[in-house]
This record gives sequence, C-alpha cells and structure tokens, in this order.
Amino acid sequence: MANEKVYIHELVDILGTNRANYMHHMTANWSPIAQAERAQLCYGVWGTVGTTGRWPEVVNLWEEDGFDGLAASFRHELGHPTLQDPALAEWWARAADFRRSGTDRVLVPAPWTRTIEELCADGVRGETYAHEIVRVRPGTAWGLLDVVRDEGIPVLERFGWELAGAWATAMCDDREVLLLWAIPTWEAWADFEKAQRLDPSIGGWRNRTRDLSIEWSRALLVDAPLSPFRTGRQPTEADRDSFELPE
Repeated sequence: MANEKVYIHELVDILGTNRANYMHHMTANWSPIAQAERAQLCYGVWGTVGTTGRWPEVVNLWEEDGFDGLAASFRHELGHPTLQDPALAEWWARAADFRRSGTDRVLVPAPWTRTIEELCADGVRGETYAHEIVRVRPGTAWGLLDVVRDEGIPVLERFGWELAGAWATAMCDDREVLLLWAIPTWEAWADFEKAQRLDPSIGGWRNRTRDLSIEWSRALLVDAPLSPFRTGRQPTEADRDSFELPE
C-alpha cells in the first residue's frame, strides 16, 4: 500500500548544553500528547553529529495523517489569539529553555517509503544515520526519487546502508529531496566514504545524480534514547520518568 502520510521535518538550534534535555522533552513530554490529540506519530528524533553539520542541533520528524490530518493539527494549534494551544503554555515555556529557533518543512513521501510503524516492525536500526538534503531543478524532485529507488538503493545496500525515508519537500515547486539512510555501524559509514572515489558503482551513481541535482549535502545523525528507531515503539507517558530534567 502506498504511503499517504505527510511529514513535518524540523531542524532545531539548541541552547548551550541542552540537547539531551530537548530530545527528552520532545519524545517523552510532547509525543504522547501529539499522539492523543493530533494523531501525530514520532518518526524520529536525532542529534546532528557536529563534525558533519550544524551544532548543537536536533532533527525532528513527525508523521501526520495526510494533509487533512495536518490541516486539523494546524487548526488545533493556531486557532487561538496567541497562535499556540493555551493548554500547552507550560510545555512551550519549558521548550524555550532548551532551543533557540529552527527551520521546518513539510515533506511528501515517495509512495514506496515505509511508515514509522512499518519501519519499527521491520526492525530498521542504525548506529548512525545519513541525513541528505538534495536541491534539484524545479519540478524534478520525483524524478530523482525514482533514480534513488532504482539505482541508489542497490549501490548503498552493498555497504549495509538501508533507506529509511525518501521525501520531496512540499510547497517549493518540487525542487528539494530529503533522504534518510540507516547505517548499521560507524565502520559501514567509513567504508562508504572511503569508496567514494574508488568504487566504480559509486562513481556511476554519483555521475547519474549530478545530472539531476544542483547541490547534495550529507550529515550524520544519532538517534535520541526514546526515538522509535532505537526503541521500536512510540514514546509514552511512562517514559517521562526515565530522564531527570534540571530545575
């Protein structure tokens, strides 16, 4: 069955040393509320490996019940003079102690991309994850996703990489693609990077994608303790006692 969900992707700037606090606040303190009130599932929460990208940074991905579900969630949140759900005022205030700002986007999955429930059922895990943002010519995002499916997956599978998500960014004229790869070990990441200029299959894959892409960037991520990729389930209220937030 085709994936008909949509996703919220968040790049969040963290204040000081609060990354662990923020990740717990999003998983244990926010996700159970989102599940109950908005039918929003936690797809994943990760910390960016600073050597490969921005730091300190957290990446959040949320799975919505299609655009209709996202519209209902927007109404729930924004139908107030403050543009915030009054019932969450304390939660927002606490989150502000941990984060500075962020950049969000809405993602539409490739039809063959698995939902988070399917990924958990399949046991998809990574010691690290490759988070790729690809800029393409307007109108060509879906063509690149087809190439990723047909040509990219077989190449990266040789190194143990598993495609955990493939999306086109909505509301931007189909000119951006996001990819998420689960990498079993740090050594599997290193082996792929070492092979970039030596392995003919990677060279052929890269040449093929350069015909389609304008800019391709890759950063590494490590998932939060309560991220579904690590636990195999959604966060629950019971998880709130698993981490002590500072006063």
